[in-house]
Amino acid sequence: MTQPQGKHIAVIGAGIVGISVAAALLQEGHRVTVIDPAPPGAPHAASYGNGAFISPASILPVSQPGLWRRVPRMLADRRGALTIRWRDLPALTPWLVRFLWAGATGDKVSRTARALSGLLADAPQRHIDLAARAGLSGLIVQNGLLYAFRERAGYEAEAFGWELRRDNGVVMVEVEGEALRRAAPALDPAYRFGVLIKDGAHCTDPGGYVAGLADWLTGQGAVLRRDRVIGFDLPAGQLRGLRCDNGDMACDLAVIAAGLASVPLAASLGDPVPLAAERGYHVELREAPFTLDIPIMPQDGKMANVTTRGGLRAAGQVELAAPDAPPNWARAEILFEHLKRSYPALSGVTVSQVTRWQGNRPSTPDGKPVIGRSTRSKDVVYAFGHGHIGLASAPMTAALVADLVAGRPPACDLTSFSPTRFP
Repeated sequence: MTQPQGKHIAVIGAGIVGISVAAALLQEGHRVTVIDPAPPGAPHAASYGNGAFISPASILPVSQPGLWRRVPRMLADRRGALTIRWRDLPALTPWLVRFLWAGATGDKVSRTARALSGLLADAPQRHIDLAARAGLSGLIVQNGLLYAFRERAGYEAEAFGWELRRDNGVVMVEVEGEALRRAAPALDPAYRFGVLIKDGAHCTDPGGYVAGLADWLTGQGAVLRRDRVIGFDLPAGQLRGLRCDNGDMACDLAVIAAGLASVPLAASLGDPVPLAAERGYHVELREAPFTLDIPIMPQDGKMANVTTRGGLRAAGQVELAAPDAPPNWARAEILFEHLKRSYPALSGVTVSQVTRWQGNRPSTPDGKPVIGRSTRSKDVVYAFGHGHIGLASAPMTAALVADLVAGRPPACDLTSFSPTRFP
């Protein structure tokens, strides 16, 4: 890539989505400035501590038919995979109602799965290509992904979701017995059934990946600006620039990819998007006695287990709470307990031997990101709210943003991702 002659585009947000968008726009000949108050790939970011899965199978929303019946239990059960903090319930109720409604029927979930499949179907290959361009190929590994069950009955109980994945073209292989032992020798033999997503991939250092991409982009001519965007200069709907804490900046177009911080910016442009902090946790054991060549998600714990550069990581949990609420480290301890139950070789490990992390997923009620033009100005494009699929869906989101900027028909229908879809 060479320094472009195109438009000057400001990308607001330096997470995996914003950095991927910057790469796509720079490749198309634009001048790109990425703006974020924090450095790319730092521990504050959702992409730093995620489960590292790049899975074409991640097309199901969290909200499912019948989930509303479990809300009282979620409020009472402090150790469940999905919990709600009592004190934050009043503020979360409007979002929660939308969330439950979005998954109220099988048809609603099916439509969401089809939309997300458009973002994720070729996600592994897109990351492989992006990493290769940036000289970071060692950070993306495509050995498949394994979803493990203690009994086939557990898989059959989730038949609706797995059938949806098949219907959307996800390639999967059932494994059990010796085939499962060969694929996951460290896994407790109590897990007797698994589904292998053959095309799945993972990132061995999500934070390092984002930081590495950012460094590569600066070498290609992009500018990284440590600043906070607080408004837009938009006379008659035409973008002239951004208002920032440290001074205004002129630009021709802007892309908002700032996670939860996107909400006030979008609202100022006439698009009140409901985002919640769907808080996740991880624990990581540096000196693990084994390596997972294939990342595993034990379905009884709903946690991603992956060997990263930092060690053996278990990531997951869904905690609905205020974004600035203090971490509830009991959630991380639940992950640690699941990890020990899943791998006999960890029997002597204590919680003091792991590091822990908490971050905020920017999640819409219907599980789909917001991708499209703002209501007030065609010069501002949205690319935020990716929830659980930020890492996996980032390169395709970037391609769609590049299509919008270029005036091309998008590679997939953006109706499902419209910022105006929320009543």
